[in-house]
Amino acid sequence: MANLNSSNASFLDKTFRLSENRTNAKTEIVAGITTFMTMAYILIVNPLTLSATGMDFGALFTATALSAIVATLVMAVYANYPFALAPGMGLNAFFAYTVVLGMGYSWQFALTAVFLEGIIFIILTFLNVREAIINAIPLALKKAVSVGIGLFIAFIGLVNAKVVVTGMFHVGDGKLDGIPVKLGHITSGAPLLALIGLVITGVLLAKRVKGALLLGILASTIIGIPMGVTQLPEGLKFVSAPPSLKPILFQFEWTNVFSVDMLIVLFTFLFVDMFDTVGTLVGVATKADMLDKEGKLPRAKQALFADAIGTTVGAMLGTSTVTTYVESASGVADGGRTGLTALSTAGMFTIALFLSPLFIMVPGAATAPALILVGLFMMSPIRDINFEDFTEAIPAFLAIIMMPLTYSIAEGIVFGMLSYVVLKVLTGKQRDVSPLMYILAVLFIIKIVIA
Repeated sequence: MANLNSSNASFLDKTFRLSENRTNAKTEIVAGITTFMTMAYILIVNPLTLSATGMDFGALFTATALSAIVATLVMAVYANYPFALAPGMGLNAFFAYTVVLGMGYSWQFALTAVFLEGIIFIILTFLNVREAIINAIPLALKKAVSVGIGLFIAFIGLVNAKVVVTGMFHVGDGKLDGIPVKLGHITSGAPLLALIGLVITGVLLAKRVKGALLLGILASTIIGIPMGVTQLPEGLKFVSAPPSLKPILFQFEWTNVFSVDMLIVLFTFLFVDMFDTVGTLVGVATKADMLDKEGKLPRAKQALFADAIGTTVGAMLGTSTVTTYVESASGVADGGRTGLTALSTAGMFTIALFLSPLFIMVPGAATAPALILVGLFMMSPIRDINFEDFTEAIPAFLAIIMMPLTYSIAEGIVFGMLSYVVLKVLTGKQRDVSPLMYILAVLFIIKIVIA
């Protein structure tokens, strides 16, 4: 048995280069489980969002899990990075509420747009266009993206647990009054559980306990049972067969593929996914110290192939755009550095297909502390930003602050990169701006005008 374990350890070390990345199998596996626990909500939220279009909820659950498994496996084996992928939030809402319910198109039309997006991304990745975009982002902005994502996911955690809630309310004629956000009822239910979990996880981190984030999630889930926040499955049935994909499998509609609306929908999918993925990869990789001396991400092309393939396969299965998840930062914070972390996350999604009631019972309030504290971990690159040079500091600040305020990584990148180009040009520092940055700035302006 000892020889077998040694052989397995050697295989994993060689495959994922664990020693080279100064990590071990145990750390990687725990990190992968932590990543899964912080993003498992997508197994319910994505089907709930897309089912508003009339799509089958059970089939969507299976498609969500399978698309996450495929894309994350590609990231694990081909790119050897600890990043997990799944159908993206925001993109699924655009799919359901704008394309289908707003513009009046069928969900089959929307799936066709997602499929075409995936094919285009595979081509752009093969031609190194997406990798070139990552490399074109100035180092100061890469640092800022990491910090901005930290604030963004901390905000997501606080909102999911209702520790902070919207303070806006209608006063008539469609007008809103009040403050944008305010403190929730923190002595009740979910907010209280999140704060308890925050204290527990904080203590574990302070004592440097391995897997502190995961242990905090599990402890919070258990504490949530008597509090009525964690809902146990009916009849305590934890095992069930995955629902059939048949209602949504390969459901494409080609009749309007050459319409102007298809062009607009496709452009929006491409733009948001492009910069959400780029932002997440750069931000999390910066925090994990994965960038090289030139500020570039090694194997970026392989990592970008993962979401391109995931989006294409996901559309075939019947779900919206697949993207790299910002919650991957929780696994990185728990020590994940290689594809073994992603492989573990993919394994958890596979288990979830058959143990869906068990994973569905983990409330957002239980995962909120992990997201909030990961936000703290991702703040550290701010120390490397030159705040004495305002042509560097202002774009960095705008990228940081606009991510949580607009609830979008992509919008933060747009503000950061546009302001960078404008300030450098107006202050005579054009040499700091690469040709590709000018092209991207023009595209950003076109996008803003069209929107």
